[in-house]
Amino acid sequence: MPLLDSIRGPEDLRRLTVREQTALAEELRAEILRSVSANGGHLASSLGVVELTIALHCVFDTPRDALIWDVGHQAYAHKLLTGRRDLFASLRRCGGCTPFQSRAESPESDPIGGGHAGTAISAGLGLQTAWQRQGSRQRVAAIVGDGALSCGISLEGMTQLADCGAPLVIVLNDNRRSISHNVGGLTHYLNRLITARRYLAFKGILRSFLGRRPGVLRRLRRLLEAVKVVLLPGAWFESLGVRYLGPVDGHSIPELIRVLATARESGKPVLVHVITRKGKGYAPAESDPGKYHGVAPFDPGTGLVSSPGGMSFSRAFGMTMGELAETHPELVAITAAMRDGTGLAAFSRQYPERFFDTGITEEHAAVFASGLAAAGMLPVMAVYATFFQRALDPLYHDICLQNLPVIFGLDRSGAVEDGPTHHGIYDLAFLLEMPGLTVYAPLDEAELRAMLHTAVKRRAPAVLRYPRGGTGRPFDLSQPVPEIVPGSSEQMREGSDCVIVVCGPEALAACQTAERLSRDHGVEAAVLRMLTLKPLDTAALRAQAAEKPVFTLEDHAVTGGLGQLTAAALTGMTAPRRVFGWPDQIIAHGSPAALRRLYGLDPESLAASIAADLGRGK
Repeated sequence: MPLLDSIRGPEDLRRLTVREQTALAEELRAEILRSVSANGGHLASSLGVVELTIALHCVFDTPRDALIWDVGHQAYAHKLLTGRRDLFASLRRCGGCTPFQSRAESPESDPIGGGHAGTAISAGLGLQTAWQRQGSRQRVAAIVGDGALSCGISLEGMTQLADCGAPLVIVLNDNRRSISHNVGGLTHYLNRLITARRYLAFKGILRSFLGRRPGVLRRLRRLLEAVKVVLLPGAWFESLGVRYLGPVDGHSIPELIRVLATARESGKPVLVHVITRKGKGYAPAESDPGKYHGVAPFDPGTGLVSSPGGMSFSRAFGMTMGELAETHPELVAITAAMRDGTGLAAFSRQYPERFFDTGITEEHAAVFASGLAAAGMLPVMAVYATFFQRALDPLYHDICLQNLPVIFGLDRSGAVEDGPTHHGIYDLAFLLEMPGLTVYAPLDEAELRAMLHTAVKRRAPAVLRYPRGGTGRPFDLSQPVPEIVPGSSEQMREGSDCVIVVCGPEALAACQTAERLSRDHGVEAAVLRMLTLKPLDTAALRAQAAEKPVFTLEDHAVTGGLGQLTAAALTGMTAPRRVFGWPDQIIAHGSPAALRRLYGLDPESLAASIAADLGRGK
């Protein structure tokens, strides 16, 4: 019988021999590969921490002790070992296993949920501090990827940890990658691994030689500390009051158990430096971990991704950036550890001196962009909409308030497969309040190109919001680029019974809805598309509202987006009959198509709802 069949929780794991634990590691990898290849997900990171996950559950008294994963895509093996094996087969499916750790899914094994980088140290420190104050001896381990360690939140947490001295165990998972290759001074510091062995050897020899001379040894402590700074990668952590253990082979269960046990019993803040290989055990992921960081369903035998290729918004954005760079030497690109995902890989190779990957530091990246702009550069920052939430204060304080020409490409706007931690459906509530900011909503990839050209020409703060994937509509860099007029709209369909006001690619769904209304319900609906949300074409909107009922549709939460904007624009007139968007609640994970059906936002459901509101339902 497979060992994994006998594991119902961590207590079963602790009864296994080392040989059995090693065999279990391969079974876990096979199970992860099976589910991710079928459903998509984060593969390389979870494959790299299998042995580490086993060792953590062997050493810590889970679930009484807490494991806090930063970020959550390391936690697949953890899910499998904490009673969720049957659920794991439904990974990322609507109603199935969550892609990240979730308190709702497993409050005992995941007391802290999350999917964004840099939160584990702060959250773990809060949990450990609370337990201390309550007189509990429960312990917390925060498992931090090395890319996440350079995040500002992590460094802020480290600073407080040094002050309060709580016995938090930080496990630094060092695979030298976040999604793209890690960047920054801290990464270079961690790469000085070989010198740790030299320091430990030197310290052992010195202690052996002076073991019978304690007075001399005490006087030489300052020398030891000076040597440590030169030779030991962990000297910086120890200077913060955090004991450093490592580096440790992250694929040796016995070594991991030995060092983690020391860390757990230390009673002081400890950092365990673990060296792992991202994608371990699956050759395609080992050779190209960036490609298999977050991956669509694929053939596990060949590694070939089964999702269709073709043009996407991300790729069109990157190609347009390359096109603009040819004629605008002042243009530079910025991303926060998302070079590949935002379509900037080709740009980074073609213009390396004009490309900046700041690591997982969205707030810093935005302020950095403001400095570049103040000196006459034209920075364009590409970032996922969900991560842009971390840069909201700099958007106002450092960019809009100073009217600096920084352009943001908000990739993955709208609902995405990874669920509530990654849905880009809350940003408009803040963006629409920003003075001097233009918010563009391209219909397709060609219009994204036109809007980016327009934003570059206007030299003012701007945001372009676009979803993941593509529309399948034509995209050709050889075609002329039309200028987009901010505050304009397009009448995409005529109709006398009602009007659907929409923005971005949702206009395509609105047109399909209008066709269904005509065919199935005898309702003739107009479709009015807003090219920009700020400024809004209020005149066109009020003209339509004067003649017929208004409905709005958006790939955003119903609060704070196009619906509320339309209601405000129609003050003194009839308010929108219905605002269609994501409801004011936590939106589940699953494919966008499945989520639209679940929440009544697919064309068939929309048509039925509009017809019913108009008294024309079947």
